[in-house]
Amino acid sequence: MNKIARNTEIMHKFETMINTNDKALAKELVSDKASFFTPASPVPLYGGEGYLSVVDWMREGFSDVRWHLDEMVPAEDKVAVRWTLTGTHDGEFLGIKPTGNKISVCVMNFYYFDENGQIINDVAAEGMIGILRGIGAVK
Repeated sequence: MNKIARNTEIMHKFETMINTNDKALAKELVSDKASFFTPASPVPLYGGEGYLSVVDWMREGFSDVRWHLDEMVPAEDKVAVRWTLTGTHDGEFLGIKPTGNKISVCVMNFYYFDENGQIINDVAAEGMIGILRGIGAVK
């Protein structure tokens, strides 16, 4: 299997991983060396477990949060993905009390792979403003 086909397959598994909180898939797909950042943590989080902690943080504010992989542009060492993130603001998020608002936000990410085909980095376009608009925190 060439790297482009491999990376496409990995991203479909990744979609399952984030929507099911699958720790075994996280260990398989995300390098232990990968670091991720979230407003919920003052320090970087590492590996698959760290990535899922970011997902868990989102679930605190949106218990039904889902990511749908809408479009993907794969290359040999990276993949660009356009996601639709949906959920209901039913928990506190960034200090904002639950509004009950339903959100649907377009999110863009670039995922980079190491030589073993594991995700080593995730660079996100700024989707937080869409979330904040969706829950009524900003106009």
